[in-house]
Amino acid sequence: MTDMAALLRRLVKGGISVPEHVHKAMLAVDVADFTDYDIEPFFADRPIPFIETDEGGLKTISAPHMIATLLHHLELAQEQEVVIIGAKGGYIAALVAMIVGERGRVRLLDPSQLAVEHVQSRLTHWPTVESRVLEAVEVAPVAFPGELNRVLITGQIRELPEWLSSRIVDGGFALAPLGNTAGQHLMKVERQGDEMYSTDLGPVSFGPVDVKDTETGPMNPNELADLLELTIETCDELEMIDDDERNAMLDLIVNLRQLPEDLPPPGEGGIPMSEHPMVQLMWESSPSFLRLWPMLQMMLHPNLAQPGAVDWNEDDDDDGQHFDEFKR
Repeated sequence: MTDMAALLRRLVKGGISVPEHVHKAMLAVDVADFTDYDIEPFFADRPIPFIETDEGGLKTISAPHMIATLLHHLELAQEQEVVIIGAKGGYIAALVAMIVGERGRVRLLDPSQLAVEHVQSRLTHWPTVESRVLEAVEVAPVAFPGELNRVLITGQIRELPEWLSSRIVDGGFALAPLGNTAGQHLMKVERQGDEMYSTDLGPVSFGPVDVKDTETGPMNPNELADLLELTIETCDELEMIDDDERNAMLDLIVNLRQLPEDLPPPGEGGIPMSEHPMVQLMWESSPSFLRLWPMLQMMLHPNLAQPGAVDWNEDDDDDGQHFDEFKR
């Protein structure tokens, strides 16, 4: 049995839906063709990198269970046209191209020139896949098809851009991890007549679409506010926060979001650390902030599922963060 066949068998055993057409495509397309990094973690149901920037940004090919899940929910058929936003090394585009066949078409968009160049170098023998640079997720690409039937967004966004949702045809839909940088939900957003309907397919942890947004650096005020919102939600569910602490944290979130967007990170821009507005806000909220700090650390390192790993068990612990997976 090949490594991929064994992996797919474990995924099914772990409760992941792997339709026959997805199973066939994943057996036929070699993930090693789409990255120069070690692929062994992939067969332990982990994401694997495909590019890294000089500034420390990293983009990955999603964990196999997530790939199977995305392809399952896309409801693909022969001759369909599919739009994919986010490169994923070209691997997902190749899988989709195999499923939709020679008379189908895949249009791949990514904001990173580096990611697109990587994809184009790996998809030279896939004539039904077209890849191009996207100015930004929020900006409509020039000379792009007016009607969209299937759209897959493979990175975190807060909401579907208007240019995209307005072009989805009746009965068509988009799959996207919608939410903030601390966590999202995989959403199916479908058009029925003049209305858009959303279906929640579960909590996920995706990195941003643009590799530049993954480059290492100090947490900015909006990122901290996102993390605090998720922490409050989790603490509410666990009954770990009282009204005074919740209100103090909500006030902190509002104040963080009101800081200037061009504010230098703490320790930079010539502002003494003790005088930095972000640090001052945290200090003013220090009693509640410090008590919730262990929970904030947990939000930074979520426990993520690995149903395709050998001997995976839902009760197993995970010691690090891995993007593009389901949260347990």
